Amino acid sequence: MTKKERYEKVIDWFEKNMPVADTELHYDNPFHLLIAVILSAQCTDKRVNMVTPALFGAYPTPEVMAVSSPAAVYEYIKSISYPNNKAKNLIGMAKKVVNDFGGKIPDTLEELESIPGVGRKTANVMLIVAFNKPAMPVDTHVFRVSNRIGLTDNSKNPVQTEKELIKYIPSKYLSLAHHWLILHGRYICLARKPKCEECGLTPFCKYFTKKR
Repeated sequence: MTKKERYEKVIDWFEKNMPVADTELHYDNPFHLLIAVILSAQCTDKRVNMVTPALFGAYPTPEVMAVSSPAAVYEYIKSISYPNNKAKNLIGMAKKVVNDFGGKIPDTLEELESIPGVGRKTANVMLIVAFNKPAMPVDTHVFRVSNRIGLTDNSKNPVQTEKELIKYIPSKYLSLAHHWLILHGRYICLARKPKCEECGLTPFCKYFTKKR
């Protein structure tokens, strides 16, 4: 099976079996989505969704958060992983958005990456979820699943994975494909013990072929 054929079969399977896929983070505008994505680093979406209602209520706009303090934000997010660092980043993010972008979340990779607490993955998530732009955020799930299935050739880092996925996946599928891979990794292709018996991708999965 060629790589092109593998991609075609994987996309076809997901399109038929998971036609609708989206972020599991709760949000109501780009500012609140950015908060949620920053908080989700090394933390579950479920946990993030537990703390964001109160946080969003306290900080409805970047302007309100920008004049707050890390200590105040910490009280809302202390059950999240690395709350001290994330509280500082959220304040820095809000100040940057207010001072440099007029209170609006920017919609380019370069501008997003200039914001405190926003790395390449977070910036790409914002592009596809908030602004419906073609991009491929690569987190641990996307990285693992892509290598296991054989969509990537033992990529050494997320950027390599991102570039290879973008090369082979048509741009119209990129946003969906990110969610397909992340949800598949979250619920089926688990890190320690993948549920191959429940997986519909086994006919064209390199990992499964080698395991048999």
